[in-house]
Amino acid sequence: MQTIGLLGGTFNPIHFGHLRMAQELATAVHLDTIRFIPSANPPHKTTPNVSADHRAEMVRLAIENNPTLRLDIRELKRTGDSYTVDTLTSLREELGKDVSLILIMGSDAFTKFNTWHRWEEIIQLCHIALVERPQNIASKSEPLAKVLNTFLQNHYTENGDDLATAAAGLVTMQRITALDISSTNIRNILHNKGSARYLLPDRVIDYIAQNKLY
Repeated sequence: MQTIGLLGGTFNPIHFGHLRMAQELATAVHLDTIRFIPSANPPHKTTPNVSADHRAEMVRLAIENNPTLRLDIRELKRTGDSYTVDTLTSLREELGKDVSLILIMGSDAFTKFNTWHRWEEIIQLCHIALVERPQNIASKSEPLAKVLNTFLQNHYTENGDDLATAAAGLVTMQRITALDISSTNIRNILHNKGSARYLLPDRVIDYIAQNKLY
């Protein structure tokens, strides 16, 4: 069964934390490809002050030399909020039922998963790979609501290989190299005329400078 990872976000801007996470997950969960899906109007965040087209182009530049990674701009073509359940429904319509879709999610974001639009339908459309964050970020995470503990008990597997045996329905946890890099910090560095070298690809840095994004 083909396995496709899905990594959504504002990518404002994309950085090595995103890229290294994708590379490690592709190996750990044996993903054939990972789709980077920039969000146009994220319902749980304020709308980015950098346009969706710019953010998508930064993703394209960051992943262009890695055949495992690809850009998916379907959320940029939709109006309204960028709901994950709508994206997954669109992917299922396009790819069919015989493909394993694996939604990549930070363990900190999962603490609020039950507030997502039609969240209980999401596990019917995909698997979820929870990613453990660097320690100083994870320590700020909220405890899980009872409904999410029950959700994990019903769907959790320790074996990431299980995600290739069905199209949807499982949750697993994966550890990755703890690169404590955030888009917020990068924007602050650039706003203060600092250097973001070695935090994100040089081609993205050049694109930001050329277009005066931050």
